[in-house]
Amino acid sequence: MSKKTKGAKKGFWERAKDSAAQQQALAEREKATKQKGVATAAPSKPSPPVEKTPEERKKLYKGGIIKTMVPAIVGAAAGFISFSTMGDGTEYPWFSIMVFVLIFSYYAQRIVYPLIGLDLKEFGKKDWFYVEFITIDFWLVVWTLLLNPSL
Repeated sequence: MSKKTKGAKKGFWERAKDSAAQQQALAEREKATKQKGVATAAPSKPSPPVEKTPEERKKLYKGGIIKTMVPAIVGAAAGFISFSTMGDGTEYPWFSIMVFVLIFSYYAQRIVYPLIGLDLKEFGKKDWFYVEFITIDFWLVVWTLLLNPSL
C-alpha cells in the first residue's frame, strides 16, 4: 500500500468511491425527508402544446398572409419611388437611402395594419424584423430591376 500525501492527486478509484459515497448520502437524505412527510418538489414536466381552434388557425393564417403582402407592396412602391426620384442613386450614400426606406416603411406599416384589422399589440420584435426585412428585400429587388436596362 502506498502512502498518500495531502497534496497528491486522487486516482480514478478514489474519485469513484467518493462519488458513490456522495450519491449514497444524497439518496439517504432524500429517503429520510420523504419519511418525515416533507415532499420534495418534482421536476416540472413541459406542458403539451395547446391545440388551436379552426377559427384561431384561420385568423393566424390570414394574419401571416397580410404580414407578407403589405411589406411586399410597401417595398415595391419604395422601389418605384426610388427609381423615379433618384434614378440610380449615385449622388446619395446607399446606406442613408436604405435607412430612410426603413424608417418610412415602419411608420407606414404602423398606420396601415390597424386599418386592415391587425392588432399592433400582437407584433413582437421578431414580427417587426420580419416585415422590415421583407420590405427592404422588395425595395432592393424592384429598384435593381428598374435600374437594369431591358433588352
